[in-house]
Amino acid sequence: MIMDLADLRMFRTIVEAGSVTRAAERLNTVQSNVTTRLRQLEEDLGTLLFDRINRRLVITPAGTLLASYAERLLCLADEARDAVRRADQPEGLLRLGSMETTAATRLPGVIATFRRAHPRVELRLSTAPTARLVQEVLAHQLDAALVSGPLIHPDLESRAVVAEELVLISAADWAPIENAADLVRRGPVELFTFREGCAYRQRLFEWMQREGIPIARSSEFGTFEAILGCVAAGMGISLVPRAIIGAHLGDKDPGRATLRVHPAPPDLARSITVMIWHRARSHQPARQAFADCLADRLGTIEK
Repeated sequence: MIMDLADLRMFRTIVEAGSVTRAAERLNTVQSNVTTRLRQLEEDLGTLLFDRINRRLVITPAGTLLASYAERLLCLADEARDAVRRADQPEGLLRLGSMETTAATRLPGVIATFRRAHPRVELRLSTAPTARLVQEVLAHQLDAALVSGPLIHPDLESRAVVAEELVLISAADWAPIENAADLVRRGPVELFTFREGCAYRQRLFEWMQREGIPIARSSEFGTFEAILGCVAAGMGISLVPRAIIGAHLGDKDPGRATLRVHPAPPDLARSITVMIWHRARSHQPARQAFADCLADRLGTIEK
């Protein structure tokens, strides 16, 4: 069986385009050439990669499996080519993912410094909950991500970036919450969190369930501003990094405070943000340069 990178690129293009005709256009070749190469690939593999249904291509389970391998092999080939051509100079595209709170509070200064130091790197930043970021790194859709740790996975490497202090927050006029009993006495409470997959959300739910604190309902948002706004309006509570609260505490004018901070239980109060990347992509100068920039700006910590 002979299957080269050109075969894999052709196959990936068909999967992405959804048809041989559109794939041929993207590959700047004729449709018959793509059809012939696809049939030859299926013969070499001894299995159908697509079912032909009403002149449409529907990927088979074998095709889906090959697609995952093709993406990994092509990424590895790109990495090898870039490593040879660019040696150890940080340049090219760096796809970085981050939790929303980390992107808002920790990254602006880091990114500004990084871009000044490495103008040949195109940095693209996207935000999502920890669970989604982990999956995108594993699928090679991100080169690195900043997520809530600790995180142990056989295919991932990680580096501790910053220790976040997590606090419970409520509207400014709430009575102090010293422990779980104070929340139990309030009766069912509403929670405001990031979307499912957020590590802070998971911690808060696990703690409330463990302590028997009744939950009236929970609402999920994609931005911390929405969470802080709902909590400040007296609608419920949340668990967030202290670093994002800022002016809501009324440090300069206590009378204008809209939020009240309550200490989180010790097992909730400290969260380590880690930078993760795929173990198979060990050599990537742009990612290493960004990790070094993080350490320079934020310092180093022990996990």
